[in-house]
Amino acid sequence: MRQRHHFHIDHAGHSVTATVETGHTVRVEVLVDGKQTGYATTHGDRPVAVRIELPTDPPAPATVRVKPGPGLPACLFEVPVAEPRPMSPRAY
Repeated sequence: MRQRHHFHIDHAGHSVTATVETGHTVRVEVLVDGKQTGYATTHGDRPVAVRIELPTDPPAPATVRVKPGPGLPACLFEVPVAEPRPMSPRAY
């Protein structure tokens, strides 16, 4: 059965949201300031990393690491200059 899980974090004045759709094939969509900037798929419980860029001057690289399971998914937000931070689950 497919389920959608949403995660969010604010970083450097930008909103980063990840939607993880679980099932046999896991789909991950990442939005930065409401615009899709990354997409990836994986199978089962295999972790996946989605590389994105934050719209700064110059653009800043970032990565959203998704652990789809077992159990509930989890997302980490990583930028080169800071420790990885967990993204907060959202109910919508």
